[in-house]
Amino acid sequence: MQPVLCFGEALIDCLQTGQSDVDGLSLPQFTHFPGGAPANVAVAIAKLGGAAYFAGQVGKDTFGDFLKAALERYGVQTTQLHQHPTAPTPLAFVLLDDEGERSFSFYRTDTADLLFDASMIQWDQYSQPGILHLCSNTLTEDGIYQTTLEVVNKARSLGWKISFDINFRQNLWAHPEQAPDRVSAIVKLSDVIKASGEELELLYPDQELSSLVKSWVEDRLIVITDGGKAVTGYYDDTEWTIEVPKVKVVDTTSAGDSFVGGLLFKLSQLPDWDNSGFMEAVNFAVRCGAITVTRPGAYPALPWANELD
Repeated sequence: MQPVLCFGEALIDCLQTGQSDVDGLSLPQFTHFPGGAPANVAVAIAKLGGAAYFAGQVGKDTFGDFLKAALERYGVQTTQLHQHPTAPTPLAFVLLDDEGERSFSFYRTDTADLLFDASMIQWDQYSQPGILHLCSNTLTEDGIYQTTLEVVNKARSLGWKISFDINFRQNLWAHPEQAPDRVSAIVKLSDVIKASGEELELLYPDQELSSLVKSWVEDRLIVITDGGKAVTGYYDDTEWTIEVPKVKVVDTTSAGDSFVGGLLFKLSQLPDWDNSGFMEAVNFAVRCGAITVTRPGAYPALPWANELD
């Protein structure tokens, strides 16, 4: 089994879990959960029994201590997780509508995750190359974007595979017009790409979706999700779909991260990457996501290995 190193942000998801009426005011009630897309993926892999590592930076504060302890609680290796002495841990407020769909409000200005330096990753900790996973949230500002390019290129030079979940959050970008080029730059360096159709339409509104995806393939596995609809996979000249189980949706907060975690867990076990193995891995990933949306939160909602039996 190969190691999977998830790089990027760990943050606090302040998830709306209810509402109360006080003196004529309607007050949302929040519970804070450990979160952050790459951190969620690391936990998803660890809960399934994989070799999961996390590289990133949180604050040396109550939230940062909580996130480190939460990662370790689920078996994620945190030797590459750093705590900045003064910069705070980022926060995300997650509001849910009646269908369990999310809207986000981020507090991520001069936070610890944006101050991560590529030299903080000690590559000699790993006895073999594995899979480096990242998302687009480390592309949003110039400094962390350059760091991301350094990390990805270093990993490639050491023989690691690159996994990229586009996971586009437009309200995190001070200059959203930079997003298409920066996302495309990481796509070209990646071996596995996961996106939703909605994200690609936001990023590339003037391009037809299937033509865009096919222009990216070139020996890459590309997986396109569409909420509760079928997942489409592309590799070489092959295109295939896998249906998504019908479940009662409670919270979609970490559905995509659960999917990616299941996918990378399976890929880390494959001796050879081919269509047959990819289809098995995506089918497993679909089942992981389907379980996750039936319960609230991030880490606690991600499935354990015995739940996939």
